[in-house]
Parts: sequence; C-alpha cells; structure tokens
Amino acid sequence: MNLFRRMREDIAAARRHDPAARNNLEVALLYSGVHAVWSHRINHWLWQRRAYFLARLGSQLNRFFTGVEIHPGAVIGRRCFIDHGMGIVIGETVIIGDDVLIYHGVTLGGQVRVAGRRHPTIHDGVAVGAGAKVLGSITIGANSAVGANAVVTKDAPADSVLTGVPATLRRRAHDEDVRALLTSPEYSI
Repeated sequence: MNLFRRMREDIAAARRHDPAARNNLEVALLYSGVHAVWSHRINHWLWQRRAYFLARLGSQLNRFFTGVEIHPGAVIGRRCFIDHGMGIVIGETVIIGDDVLIYHGVTLGGQVRVAGRRHPTIHDGVAVGAGAKVLGSITIGANSAVGANAVVTKDAPADSVLTGVPATLRRRAHDEDVRALLTSPEYSI
C-alpha cells in the first residue's frame, strides 16, 4: 500500500476516534500517538530486515519524543489509533489488528521471561481503556472493550467487555458502542 495512503488512513482514524481533532493538518503535526505509529512502521521495517540495532535505536527515539514505547518486533495493523499516547508500552511479540483504539497508560506486556510468544494478540475493532494492562500470551477477540485500569490475563472471545482487577468478562450487546463503553463509569475502576 502506498505510504501516503496509509498515512491518510491513520489521520482519518484519529479524526474518527477523537472528537477534539479539528483538521487533518493538526492531527498530522500534533498527535503523538499518530507519530508513534508512523515511527513504529519504520522501526518494524528495519526489524524485519534484521537491522535490530537501528530498529531499537529508532524505537527508543520514538519513546523519547512521544512517550509511547513500542518494541520494533510488535505487529500493528491498519488504522490503529493511540489516543494521548503517554505511558503506553507494547511488547515485542504483541499483535494488534486493524481499527484498534488504545488510550494512554496501557500496557500490552508479558508475564514470563522466556523467549517466544509472550505478549497478547488484540483482534480487530478492540478498544483498550486508559491504564489497562493486558498481560501474557492471550487473545482479546474482535470488537471487545477493555475497561480503564482493568488487568486482563486470560483469553476473551469476540464481543467481550472486560473490567476489574483481575478482569471479569461479559458479552457485549450488539447495539453497544465499544468506544462508548470506555466512558461509562461502571466499566472503570
């Protein structure tokens, strides 16, 4: 896919998810979450070509400038929007699908210190609330919502709502908007 078309997709995703986004230029120049994803794409490209040092250097510069730490080995799908960004950690073996929304303070991390698959897989259309921790080699199904400050350590099927510490699961009703769930007081701790 054309680089500029992908960037326009990211800008459109930011405008779709953030009601405060006034125009495309503002998003392109001022949104650290968008910059973090763009930088990650370059770092991931380097990682795939075994330029590990340059990829890690780029990811550390990305962290310094945006406050978002994304390991260059992580796989991030299209139209992923990181809102506010600061304090996000995304581990090496994380896989993030398309149209995912991630708020500030989220950790997509591991629980064990062994080589291999140790981080979560986040499927398409998932929203992860502020401060949530999704830990281990688990899967969060498509169109799910992880509430603010939830700690998730077990798999969740598609259309789930995960809240609490440790997170408990309930099925999301088909008429519930994933983004609206994250702003509801009963889904945060």
